[in-house]
Amino acid sequence: MRDGMNFFVQRNGLRDLHEKVVAGGRIDESEALRLFESKDLNALGALADLVNQRKNGRRASYIINRYINYSNYCILSCQFCSFARKRRDADGFQLSLEEIVQKAREALALGITELHIVGGLHPSLPFSYYTDMLRALGALDPRLQLKCFTAIEILHLAWQAKKTVPETLAELKSAGLVSLTGGGAEIFRPEVRSAIARGKESAAEYLDVHRQWHRLGGRSTCTMLFGHVESLADRVDHLRQLRELQDETRGFVGFVPLPYQPENNNIPVTTSPTGFDSLRTLAVSRIYLDNFDHLTAYWVGMGLKLAQVALSYGADDLHGTILEEHIFHMAGATSPQGQTEAALVKAIREAGRSPVQRNTFYEPVKVWREAVAGATDPVAEPLTA
Repeated sequence: MRDGMNFFVQRNGLRDLHEKVVAGGRIDESEALRLFESKDLNALGALADLVNQRKNGRRASYIINRYINYSNYCILSCQFCSFARKRRDADGFQLSLEEIVQKAREALALGITELHIVGGLHPSLPFSYYTDMLRALGALDPRLQLKCFTAIEILHLAWQAKKTVPETLAELKSAGLVSLTGGGAEIFRPEVRSAIARGKESAAEYLDVHRQWHRLGGRSTCTMLFGHVESLADRVDHLRQLRELQDETRGFVGFVPLPYQPENNNIPVTTSPTGFDSLRTLAVSRIYLDNFDHLTAYWVGMGLKLAQVALSYGADDLHGTILEEHIFHMAGATSPQGQTEAALVKAIREAGRSPVQRNTFYEPVKVWREAVAGATDPVAEPLTA
């Protein structure tokens, strides 16, 4: 047992929660708040690591993927957003289908298995732009997995095309969409949502888009944007609603907590979440979301070094190679635009975990050999999963 676990039991008055989790019990919202309020980060990490290793052993994953933002023109003006632009703005952009296909073709040559595609709520692009994009990308390689669009984008497309949400999702699925992205969840509490993203879809609308997608047999990820104006109780409420939908549909493949980036927006917050807060949030999320198999430490928002540490605090995934990221970097993230596969494998190994390349659904693509002491090859040879 790690020393932190002993502290957890002996000094923090949380022995009951330790025993409950060890026995496989489900903690409730008041208990999750008690965990958030604990100052013993080592103890939280030890308990979260226990939960993670029950589910995933010592494996930690990454994906070889590429981000594409097709446009940053957006009809909304969310207070927290540093990405969106209006037509009058000089740094607004819109990619043609040919440009998107070319980016994808170049990324395929690097071995990607997934394209992650989102954009602003464009005021005038027709529905056919999105279906044609999916079909054109799918034609490049039938093995390429297209993870595209946030819940608010789906609502926007349905409104523009005068279709229901299920009709919109079904047509996108037919065109080649394999997964929805989890972006746009922010914080579900209405008062917080109004303060940071006035005019955006409600929590109920976000959850229902994912519910309808899951009913079609689709799967998706989900997120939480933390470290701005929300309270710890707001975070617990957000996690509760995700856990309840997962109980209903079992359609979420992973949860991705996103640290808020404070630059170039209208939220009165001047600093990103601390390392303590990021690790605490990951740990409590891992313990509370007992019906989720996977939790991602998003290196773009955390930095790779802290994300590496997070592999001992409940996370089992570092996300991907990405290649080109705009949304977090326009908000002030100082992490690199992308990571190499070798860097992700090295980070996982240094954390004492076994690297696994995964696909969009967190399924293994290849499992790497264990590192050998004194070996000159830092990545060795992969074993096919």
